[in-house]
Amino acid sequence: MNHPTESPLPQCFRLRQHFASSAVRDVRQSIDAAIRNSTLQNRVRPGQSVAIAVGSRGIAELPTIVSAVVDFVKRCDAVPVIVPAMGSHGGATAEGQASLLRSLGIEEAVMGCEIRSSLDTIVIGRSSTGLDVHFDKLASQMDHVVVLNRIKPHTRLVGNYESGLAKMLMIGLGKHQGAIVYHQAMADADYCLDAMATEIVPMIQAAAPISLGLAIVEDAFDQVSHVEAIEPSEFLSAEPRLLTMARERMPRLPFDHIDLLIVDRMGKEISGTGMDTNVVGRKWNDKIAAADEFPKVKQIYVRDLSDQSAGNAAGIGVAEFCHRRLVEKIDYEKTRVNCLTSMHATAGAVPIHFDSDREALVAAMGQVGKRTPQQLRWVWIQDTLHLSELVCSEAYWDEATGGTDRKADVLEPLSGLEPLRFDDEGNLLSAFA
Repeated sequence: MNHPTESPLPQCFRLRQHFASSAVRDVRQSIDAAIRNSTLQNRVRPGQSVAIAVGSRGIAELPTIVSAVVDFVKRCDAVPVIVPAMGSHGGATAEGQASLLRSLGIEEAVMGCEIRSSLDTIVIGRSSTGLDVHFDKLASQMDHVVVLNRIKPHTRLVGNYESGLAKMLMIGLGKHQGAIVYHQAMADADYCLDAMATEIVPMIQAAAPISLGLAIVEDAFDQVSHVEAIEPSEFLSAEPRLLTMARERMPRLPFDHIDLLIVDRMGKEISGTGMDTNVVGRKWNDKIAAADEFPKVKQIYVRDLSDQSAGNAAGIGVAEFCHRRLVEKIDYEKTRVNCLTSMHATAGAVPIHFDSDREALVAAMGQVGKRTPQQLRWVWIQDTLHLSELVCSEAYWDEATGGTDRKADVLEPLSGLEPLRFDDEGNLLSAFA
């Protein structure tokens, strides 16, 4: 309950969004079947080495996926080796990237194979625009390379190739040096990877032993919903189709206009910018939605940084407010390297921060004009991957319970209106299970 001397806050209710669930029944079996239907097993010979390129994203069931690939390689009597493919993440150090893999559950003892982490690259050629094409030196020395990544809309890139296999080949396996080169070039290309990808991906495939791509698409519940083994010659043709699928299946916020979005946690395993800018409506500008971009969120308040992010708070600059606990977790060197490499310096700007949630919420109330608590449009989420259950302020009640724009099969209130609950230090008591 609010104390009499404190600013009244809007009452809120819990809401469920009904997204279509399309999870595969058995992830390991699906991975195995996809690889068996590819040409990989016909090309891998006993004793050969197979690099399995794994990135820094928190892909659903990632340990199961990687383990399934490792086991398949072993059944071919070949030698699997996991290599980080994450550009400048992990503080742009070999140990930092190996540590990031461990935080995602990718450990040698669990996977049953060696993890080799290095930032050394070879330059395999130069593009027509003068870009040096870097590639992981360790991976280049293997007999085969399997590239594993989730296909989804990127937080800044646009076009046919956003977050997927092409980006993993170029930036992930290009390591820190490659990431610098491509991000600088992308800034000049209006963040469209298409022209670079169509030229450079074939260059990499001609010079490096790329033998297979494993594409993962997730549904709105952060579940693996599609697995596909992509032959190297089909990387560029398959990815646009899979990106369309991913865009159709990704979760969205239920309302187009929001005064304050409260986010429990941000992190690199959640999104490259900690919070998915496709979800919060800030892909083009850290602080405001473009004219044709939705939702239009006036303010964002972030409460914490995930442990898996290992101090990398790249993307915090997208928020207007944050809790002090988040600031105290920031590894400024990791964040600085990531933001500068990705040509997104403002993503590392630390916003105004508060010692308690209540202080932050009261401050946010005063930044949207003259509104009563009943008029404030607030939405509270766990993170931008998990949007099936959220908390909404009373201004959304009519729309959620029978307004003319409501789709009855999509929104389901889970509670009546009630005050936000705080502990003795003024921090929110979780509304999520």
